[in-house]
Amino acid sequence: MSTLEENLINDNEEFSSKKRIASIDFVKGLALGVIIWAHAALSWFDNDWRYIYGFLFSFLDFLGPSLFVFLSALSVIFSIKRKKIASSDKTIRNRIFTRGLVIIMIGVLFNPISLFIENKSLPFPANLWGWNILMFIGFSQIFSYYALKFSKITRAITGFVVIFISPWIRQILFQFKDINAGVNILHFIITSPLPQVPFLPWIAVCFISTIFGEYLFETMMKGTKEAYFRLLRIFLTCGVVLVLTGLFIWIPRLGLDQWEPGWAILNPTSTGGTIVSAEYLHINLLELMNNNVINYQFPGMALFTIRSSGHNMFFNLGAALLIIGISFYYIDIKNKQNIFIKMLIFFGKVSLSLFLIQYLFLPLYLGQFPIIFAPFVFAAYSGFLGLLMYIWQKFFNGIGSPEWMMSTLGSRGKKKNNT
Repeated sequence: MSTLEENLINDNEEFSSKKRIASIDFVKGLALGVIIWAHAALSWFDNDWRYIYGFLFSFLDFLGPSLFVFLSALSVIFSIKRKKIASSDKTIRNRIFTRGLVIIMIGVLFNPISLFIENKSLPFPANLWGWNILMFIGFSQIFSYYALKFSKITRAITGFVVIFISPWIRQILFQFKDINAGVNILHFIITSPLPQVPFLPWIAVCFISTIFGEYLFETMMKGTKEAYFRLLRIFLTCGVVLVLTGLFIWIPRLGLDQWEPGWAILNPTSTGGTIVSAEYLHINLLELMNNNVINYQFPGMALFTIRSSGHNMFFNLGAALLIIGISFYYIDIKNKQNIFIKMLIFFGKVSLSLFLIQYLFLPLYLGQFPIIFAPFVFAAYSGFLGLLMYIWQKFFNGIGSPEWMMSTLGSRGKKKNNT
C-alpha cells in the first residue's frame, strides 16, 4: 500500500470518528454574541455614540437574530434524524413539540415586556401575541418537523416564493386592516404588534434551512473528507448566489408598483415612500443613525439592510451559509481551536439560557459608556456571562434553565410513550 493511500485512509478514519459538527455550535455562539453586544450597546452607549449602534447593526444584522433563527431551524434536523433509529415517530414528534412549546411560552412572557418598552399598550390577552425571536424559534421547531415531509426542491421553491410575495401580502393586509375585521385579525396573526421576525416572510427560513440541515446530517453520518469538502462547496456556492440575489434581484417593495434592486437606497419619509416602521421595525435605525454628533444625515437605508424585506431575507440566508461554510472549513476540516473558538462553542451549547439571562444585566449601565470603552466593556461582559453559565452548568447541572426544562419534559414524555 502506498504512502498516499495510507494517508487517505487515515484522513477518512479521522473524519469518520467525528460525529458532531462543532462549527454549528460555534456559529450559534457567534450569533448570540452579536445579539448580546447589540443589546448592551443600545442600552449602555451614551447619547453621543448611540448612532454608531444604529449604523453598525443595520449592516451587521445578518450576524445576529437572522443567523440565530436560521441555525435554530436547521438544528431541528439533528434532533429528528439522530433519534429516528432508536425512537418512534411519535416520540420524536412529542420531543420536538415539547421543545418548541417551551420556547413559545417563554416568548409569550416576553411580549408584554417588549410592548411596555416600546410604549405600546394592548389589552390582555392580545398583548401576549407577537413574533419576537423566541416565539418564532419555538414555532420553527414545530413547523420544521412538518417541512421535512416535502422534498428538497419543493421546500426550496416554496421558500423562495414566500419571500418574493410576502411584501405584497403584508402591504394588502396593512392597507385594509382598518376596513375589514377579518383582514385585521389576519394582519394581527401574521404581522403582530411588534413584528421582530413576523410569520411572513420568516416562515421561508424553515423551508430553506431544513434543506441544508439535511446536507449537514448526511455529511456527519458519512464522516469522510470527501463528504466534508462536498458540503463546503454546497454551502459556499449557495451562499454566494443568495447574497448576490439579495443585492441585485428586483423585488416589488411595499407600493406594489415600485420595483427596486436590493442595494437601492430607501428613505421611508420621502415622497411616495410607503414603508412604515409599524410593519418593518428595522427602519427605526435610520432615525438613530441620523441623531449623531457629526450632523451628517444618512439619505436612507439599502433595502437589503431592512429586516424582513425580500432583499434582506435572500441576503441574510446567503450570509448565513457563507459564515457556516467558512467556520466549517476552519473548525471541522482544519481542526482550528483556541480560547475564543471554545468560548463561542460553549455559548452555542447554552444559547437559549444565555439569551434570556443577558436581559437581567441590561439596566445596570443605562447610557453610561462612551464608545472608547466599548471593547473592554463587551469583553468583560461576555467573560462574566460565560463564567456565570459555566458555574450554572458545572455545579448546578443547569437546573431551571430552558435547556433543562426541555430535556426534563422530553424525558418524561419518552418514558410515558415507552410505558
